[in-house]
Order: sequence, then structure tokens, then C-alpha cells
Amino acid sequence: METTEKKSSNIFQKMFNITIVLLVVVAIVVGINIATSGKLTLFAGTRPDNLGVYSGRLAPCPNSPNCVSSYSQDAQHGIASLSYDSEPKTAIRLTPRSAIANLKQIIESMPRTNIVKEEENYLYAEFTSKIMGYVDDVEFYVDEEANAIQVRSASRLGESDLGVNRERVETIREKLNELKTNT
Repeated sequence: METTEKKSSNIFQKMFNITIVLLVVVAIVVGINIATSGKLTLFAGTRPDNLGVYSGRLAPCPNSPNCVSSYSQDAQHGIASLSYDSEPKTAIRLTPRSAIANLKQIIESMPRTNIVKEEENYLYAEFTSKIMGYVDDVEFYVDEEANAIQVRSASRLGESDLGVNRERVETIREKLNELKTNT
């Protein structure tokens, strides 16, 4: 007859073995993923089909807190649009094309970015996280009527982004302002 202590030991041993097997399977899947694509894309997700400018606007944020947009009015998702024009008192006016060129320069200087689409008044880039390979979709639309660059930055996967999308837009805003003051 087995003692309770021996049964308990067997259960822990089985749980340990199952955990090891699961870890090995995950390591193999991640290894295959990296080997076939050259980078970790396990958490990249699929590119959304609602990207782009429709009726003069970028898509709204989903209900999840992992998105910011200059069109959103609520505190969770709302963020100010970016300024692309120089001081109103000067005679220098940036065109949408030059605003997009400035954004492209900034984005290309940032790590793990891929510019997917560039048009005269629109820029779409993917930003990939360093460790897990999560991909965020970031869009910019030069809205000439509002004299602003509308922005939307959203995570493809997960619920929370720990503020990464908001922080990214604010970093781009700072770099854009630096670029404008240096020209």
C-alpha cells in the first residue's frame, strides 16, 4: 500500500515532467519560428485590414487599452495630433510631403521599425518589440484642413500595452519638434 507521502511525490514528479515537456515544445516552436523567418514572429499577429485613410480619417481605436489615436476623445485612447507646420509667424510652410519625409526620417532612426506604406499624405509603419516580437501598427495622416498630422498607434495582440503606444507617439512628437527647430 502506497503512503500519502509517496503518492504526493509521484504527483509532483508527473507535474514536473509535464512542465519540462511543455517548455521543450515551446522552445522548439520558438526556435523553428526564428530559424524560418530570421526573427521572432510568434507574437507578431496579422496585419489588420482596417488600416489607411477612409473618408478623411484613420480607423478608430478598439475598446482595448492598447491603442491611442488623435481622433479619440476619451482619456484612455485620446492623444493630441502632431504639428507639422512651422511657426505661424514665419513665411515657411511645410507641405504634406515634407511632413511625411520628416516622419519617415524619424521612424527610420528608431529601432525595429518597418515602413510599410508611404504616400504623399500618409505613412504606415510597423514597430516590433525587442524580446517577444510583438508588432504595433502606427499610422500618420497629414490632415491639411486641421493643419495637423493625425496619428493612430495600436498593438495587434493583447489587451494592455503598458503605455508603449502613447510613449512612442510622444517620442515621435519630441523628435519632430526637434527637427523643426533645427531647420
